[in-house]
Amino acid sequence: MPLPAPLPEAPEGGTKAGFIALIGAPNAGKSTLINQLVGTKVSIVTHKVQTTRSIIRGVAMHGAAQLVFIDTPGIFKPKRRLDRAMVDTAWGGARDADLIALLIDARKGIDEEVESILKRLKGQSAPKVLILNKTDVAKREKLLDLAQAANAHIEFEETFMVSALTGDGTSTILDHFAGKVPDGPWLYPADQPSDLPLRILAAEITREKLFERLHQELPYISTVETERWEARKDGSARIEQTIYVERDSQKSIVLGKRGQTVKAISQAARQEISDIIDAPVHLFLFVKVRENWADDPERYREMGLEFPK
Repeated sequence: MPLPAPLPEAPEGGTKAGFIALIGAPNAGKSTLINQLVGTKVSIVTHKVQTTRSIIRGVAMHGAAQLVFIDTPGIFKPKRRLDRAMVDTAWGGARDADLIALLIDARKGIDEEVESILKRLKGQSAPKVLILNKTDVAKREKLLDLAQAANAHIEFEETFMVSALTGDGTSTILDHFAGKVPDGPWLYPADQPSDLPLRILAAEITREKLFERLHQELPYISTVETERWEARKDGSARIEQTIYVERDSQKSIVLGKRGQTVKAISQAARQEISDIIDAPVHLFLFVKVRENWADDPERYREMGLEFPK
């Protein structure tokens, strides 16, 4: 999706702005939905669970309202330190929001993970809405039963049924949130779709391509960092990134035979980054082993996560 066109100055009749936390189990479709609502990519989308790690904010303009969506990490039962940091970050995003939207995969329904989220949501004071996703592949009877079951746990203010993939039903969500956020000045420039720095967004895009290519072979704990970004005189950007893995065997997987795998990842990432910044990109990827990086507090700070004790 292209970047949205620059918008006019704030209307004279007054403006509104607020934060909406999008929470749910891994792979409920949060990243796809937030990209759809914002109108451009601000969060990575993969088939691999637990890929959103930090709070990524997408900014959507709807009339006089600026809606700042918080794409939180998927909430799941944490097993490792990184898992705990991601889950803590997700609930922290919910606590700080003006509104909370719970997204449920309509095909899966209320499983153990969703039930756990519903129980904890009762303690959150912000107004809550329910969004049932993947209506394009779920049966209507199941949607109605699921909406009733979820509202039996918590009385949601509204229930929406959408397809984050196709965008069906998403305009209704924007209408609702625009009417609910408080009066106040816009928090970001009207033409800025995210508060995510380009260096980090570029790294996230490469990480997405990495998982798309190697989702069966590579642990989600792998990470990507943008080491250098140079704006060149001809308008292009030279970007150097490092893919960090934990073991030599993983490095071999990322590189592939004669470097073909990392080359394909680079080509896919380069094209998407170029589309987003609307300029040619020269992307150089390096693969390095960084043992036990998931126990390094500095890595957590770089991802916007609190280091759990």
